[in-house]
Amino acid sequence: MNVKSMVDSYRDELVSRLGKLVAVPSVEGEALPDAPFGAGPRDVLKAALEMMEKDGFKTVNLDNYIGYAEMGEGEQVIGVVGHLDVVPVVKEDWKTDPFTMVEKDGVLYGRGVSDDKGAVVASMIAMKVLRDMNVPMTRRIRLIMGTNEETGSQGLKYYVQHEGDVDYGFTPDGDFPAINGEKGMVGGVYRSKNTKLIDVEGGTAGNIVCSKVTARIAKNSYSPKKLGDYFNNANLNYTVTEGENDDTIIVIGKAAHASTPEMGKNAISYLFMALQNAGFQDPFVDFYCSHFGLNTDGDGLGCKCSDEYGALTLNNGVIHMKDGVVEGTIDIRFPVTMCSKQILKMIEEHAEDEGGAVEMHKGVEPLFFAPDSPLVTSLVSAYREVTGDNETQPMVIGGGTYAKGIRNTIAFGCAFPNQDYHIHDADEWVTVDELLKQAEIYVAGIQKLLEIQ
Repeated sequence: MNVKSMVDSYRDELVSRLGKLVAVPSVEGEALPDAPFGAGPRDVLKAALEMMEKDGFKTVNLDNYIGYAEMGEGEQVIGVVGHLDVVPVVKEDWKTDPFTMVEKDGVLYGRGVSDDKGAVVASMIAMKVLRDMNVPMTRRIRLIMGTNEETGSQGLKYYVQHEGDVDYGFTPDGDFPAINGEKGMVGGVYRSKNTKLIDVEGGTAGNIVCSKVTARIAKNSYSPKKLGDYFNNANLNYTVTEGENDDTIIVIGKAAHASTPEMGKNAISYLFMALQNAGFQDPFVDFYCSHFGLNTDGDGLGCKCSDEYGALTLNNGVIHMKDGVVEGTIDIRFPVTMCSKQILKMIEEHAEDEGGAVEMHKGVEPLFFAPDSPLVTSLVSAYREVTGDNETQPMVIGGGTYAKGIRNTIAFGCAFPNQDYHIHDADEWVTVDELLKQAEIYVAGIQKLLEIQ
């Protein structure tokens, strides 16, 4: 039985389903009585469950927090844990409407096509193919679909509270061939204690490198020439609009995921470094530049560290000002062989000066499965058999996935090696062929998990 041909026969259905899900702007919104994460996440969950119900699968909606579609029998559960929520968009940065999926030359564009609605639809197709193949189901297979992975994973917590963990599982929200480790996370905020800034606003989410920031400062409080020279040397776009008593400065950076902040250009950091370079005398700006600056390694907070699997990273994602106080977010990803207490201890002695202060919160501990564990080897072998790629190895990442929130689970796909899908950025994309290949891999992966003794 040719699995590839069976998967390919669902091409049109895959594209149609994904288009319908992308059309629902499932960014977290205001909580409603029947929508804990807002109307968009609720509506996209209902749409996805309806698709699977029409296919004949058993479906369960857990109070619009999360839901699942199920096949098979037995006490043990194999979980495929994806998410249907998406990060916010800056529409003017997109070449197309982010919530109207567009196909061009076999490439799909739209918010969520790669993170993570595309992978959820590929998993739907995988379940349909497994049913078509009449694969013996000695365990239940559940496609679990969450609605706030991007903003805290409370929906998955709700699932575990009501349904328990899974016996084996993967989340199609990482990289192939598999992610056997995820760095720990600690978050926090910084606040100004003394500043001359009139206003500042920027960023879309704490786990995204800030791509645009706007600030207002008093006229004649800095050197316009030095400011311009700094931005030009950094090859950044900026504008300065002069008012009667103050100037408005807009800086355009480059977005990236908070787990790889070095791949972006943080507009907040460049703004404050430029202001300091241009002679703007401000205790908070000095605080920011000394504690963060352009570094993404935590050096200014005293927490720079690494292990054999990777180094600590730090991102400043969102900034705003209210009642004369500046507040911004801190997102730290730390090595898998360390714990959050160690990181917080390092930061303690570097958390405050006369210009500002850092307040850190308790974090999420790292996740790690040995490369030779049955879960990792089963899924990696499925990837290798379908793709023929025997070179790419399982990896440790800085990004956090659903795997941290449910036991016996690792990230498995959906990203293929050496691809940049513009996840969390404008013009997010994926090819139809890759989605079909994902489905084929997931068919093989689920079969491998069914075989574990």
